[in-house]
Amino acid sequence: MNDSSWGVPQGAGHRAAPEMRAAPAGPAYDVHDAQQTRPMPIVPDVPDAGRDADDRDDRDQGAGRLSGGPLFRDEKPQEPMSTAPPPPQKKRAGRDLGAAIGVGLGLGVVVAASLFIVKAVFVGVIAVAVVVGLWELTSRLEERKGIKAPLVPLAIGGAAMVVAGYARGAEGAWVAMALTALAVLVWRMTEPPEGYLKDVTAGVFAAFYVPFLATFVAMMLTADDGPQRVLTFLLLTVVSDTGAYAVGWRFGKHKLAPRISPGKTREGLFGAVAFAMVAGALCMQFLIDDGSWWQGLLLGLAVAASATLGDLGESMIKRDLGIKDMGTLLPGHGGIMDRLDSLLPTAPVVWLLLVVFVGSG
Repeated sequence: MNDSSWGVPQGAGHRAAPEMRAAPAGPAYDVHDAQQTRPMPIVPDVPDAGRDADDRDDRDQGAGRLSGGPLFRDEKPQEPMSTAPPPPQKKRAGRDLGAAIGVGLGLGVVVAASLFIVKAVFVGVIAVAVVVGLWELTSRLEERKGIKAPLVPLAIGGAAMVVAGYARGAEGAWVAMALTALAVLVWRMTEPPEGYLKDVTAGVFAAFYVPFLATFVAMMLTADDGPQRVLTFLLLTVVSDTGAYAVGWRFGKHKLAPRISPGKTREGLFGAVAFAMVAGALCMQFLIDDGSWWQGLLLGLAVAASATLGDLGESMIKRDLGIKDMGTLLPGHGGIMDRLDSLLPTAPVVWLLLVVFVGSG
């Protein structure tokens, strides 16, 4: 029996294994089939460094199945997860600060010009702000809750309320408030009764919340130093808001009312109190006739409290409505109501304390 019968041609240059020579050839391995086979080359053992790239890749892939590495040659290995804490992010303001400052300065110029030139013009500014605020509030109530508070009697009655407060004082404001509420009740009767109670309730609330509280600003204006009183009221409210924002943004860590307004902090409240008390002492000493610095400290403390509560109150309304701002009329601020939120509840507080401290004249 020769070697060619096992597929190993003569003169191939290597010797078949002994066990292969001893095995008999089966019928399936005849000479014709055996001649078409190719000899298996003998590959010498070499160290891993001498293997080709494919062999190394195959071996690495096998190891990858056990070690969690990539299964395919073109698959990138996953980067190990870093256990280092992320770098601290710089705090950012929630609004466009440049636009907010520009709009605030513009409003300040309008208020100052109307306040110190002709008092009646400033009363008109208050009336316009009240009407726009009512429009924003009633529009959001209808959009988000389906509540249709009658805007027409509210707008007419609200403007009349401001004028009555300026002309007739607190008595005129209360009478105008009562007539406005009655007008809301009657106006809503022209529509179907479904939802009547919630619509008129929202209307009376809007009449009290926006125009009635705004009448106290008009009543401040009736005093001999009325422009100075209104300016003190505006300055203290703005300074309180600014102090709360500046201190809270820089040092705020403890939430004041997270369920109502997550952005407000206790540190911000302390900043509002400190800023408002200092501004109050200066305003009472130098702006208000017969005023004293210690009265300004109390006035600033009261303003910080009422402005914060007013801001939280509107935040509660907006959270119930599911909105961020009441409007978009003032870039960087939102709507008119987003600027009146702290002013409206502060107006009766300042009016009352000034009457107690220096009288109504």
